[in-house]
Amino acid sequence: MKTVLYNGKVYVERENFAQAVVVEDGIITMVGSDEDALEKAGDDCTKINCQGKTVIPGLNDSHMHLVMFGDTLAQVSIESCTSIDDLIMRCRKFMEDNPENIKDGIHAIGWNQDLFIDEKRTPTRFDLDKISTDIPIILERVCGHILSTNTKTIEMLGIDGNSPQWEGGTFEIGEDGYPNGIFTENACNYVKRIIPDFTVEQREKMLISSMEYAVAHGLTSVQSNDIGTSVLDIDPYFEMFHRVYDEGKVLLRYRHQVCFNSLDEFMHYLERGEFSKGKYPEDSWLTLGPLKLFKDGSLGARTALMKKGYADDEKNYGIEWTSSDEMEKYCELARNAGMQVITHVIGDAAIEQTIDCYEKAFVDGENKLRHALVHCQITDRPLLERIARLGILAMYQPIFLDYDMHVVEDRCGREMASTSYAFNTLKELGGHISYGTDSPVESPNPFPNIYSAVTRKDSKGNPEDGFYRNECVDIYDAIDAYTYGSAYAEFMEDRKGRIKEGYYADMVVLDRDIFTVDTMEIRDILPVLTMVGGKVVYRV
Repeated sequence: MKTVLYNGKVYVERENFAQAVVVEDGIITMVGSDEDALEKAGDDCTKINCQGKTVIPGLNDSHMHLVMFGDTLAQVSIESCTSIDDLIMRCRKFMEDNPENIKDGIHAIGWNQDLFIDEKRTPTRFDLDKISTDIPIILERVCGHILSTNTKTIEMLGIDGNSPQWEGGTFEIGEDGYPNGIFTENACNYVKRIIPDFTVEQREKMLISSMEYAVAHGLTSVQSNDIGTSVLDIDPYFEMFHRVYDEGKVLLRYRHQVCFNSLDEFMHYLERGEFSKGKYPEDSWLTLGPLKLFKDGSLGARTALMKKGYADDEKNYGIEWTSSDEMEKYCELARNAGMQVITHVIGDAAIEQTIDCYEKAFVDGENKLRHALVHCQITDRPLLERIARLGILAMYQPIFLDYDMHVVEDRCGREMASTSYAFNTLKELGGHISYGTDSPVESPNPFPNIYSAVTRKDSKGNPEDGFYRNECVDIYDAIDAYTYGSAYAEFMEDRKGRIKEGYYADMVVLDRDIFTVDTMEIRDILPVLTMVGGKVVYRV
């Protein structure tokens, strides 16, 4: 059965639009005029009248955590807290309203001390003890690289002021010589184990809910780092993904980005685990992607790895999550397995050291495995030129600017801030760029992300001219990064990310014309129809 979308403004490529698209067996077979498309589709086809609305390729988030986003839908909402007292009150209210859900404790993510109106500080155990002293309370900062706990959690961890620090992370000691409840980086992973995880069955339902949200906001593909981060019990969750896709419960395409706890574990999965089994047939909606590494932390938590230290904390250079020696070993194993590597890098030192490791693991001196830099925030011109010259992909999250523009000059100084989040400069240098949200750090909704790339303004429209406006991109470049660029990140640019013959029929019909609307309205755009593989998965 053929389907034709007609009477639309169909985006083909820069300044090139068509009227209609013909789809057969999930593949685009024609793009052209209404007359030609309707004739080709025939009388018995399914007709979708776009009513003059704009049609773009399905949006593809190149780095997020879809399972973790599902977790947040079942947790207390703390993203917009304006004070520590607000944080406390929300958790207390959640406890009252959800007594069955908090028997083992409260775990949530989303607070940001820079949004607190009065005390712009990290909450401590003394604050969280006001929520409860009977159950563990674990509240992560929005970045996921620092968290706060109550005293009960520290007691359950069995640590005190004399306990050794965990490798790759820290817990702070208060003036009383006892842990004050603030944990960073890898130490957070040990803390989060205190509260029993959701079951696989619970997470399956939450995953479907996340997918429903995603397609309702125009996502048709996600490249998601869940196994090894959001969920640490690897095998049951690989099995869960296979099951929901085999049973046809899903709404979009999903590509795994996978973390491992050790080199030995990575070797096991290369030799005898998921990466050795060949379970992913060609054109499957579920695919197995890259190894995901972490090099440093976050800018907001001052744990991103910086060359010169922080402008507002000069003795602090950030935290190195994975050493260069260990990273080189990971990259060597990946090269031998023909496997892509992507790495969380925010500070300029983290970016430079990661590029060094990548370059040593190139195939025939080239980045043939398309190793990528996730976030790639703090850069200078020479670093950008090197990224472009070596063909290393930058997986950007423009939406991070909504918050970061208010702190980056304080953290890094104006000179470094002026060459950071360099979406336009890297594009002009010929670099490979994709867009994502790192959800649930930010909402998976792609349109505020596109707005940030085009305007470099915060959600209130400030600053009026944009934050270092020379790094703004136009709407064509933003959409291309979110579609074709993200397809390049998964080696699928020959069949995904464009509305062209032979490409997957992944398309989104928008409620307004993203190419002509006032840029302040871009963040409010929503789909009226989302199609994946020729199937309508969302419709207003």
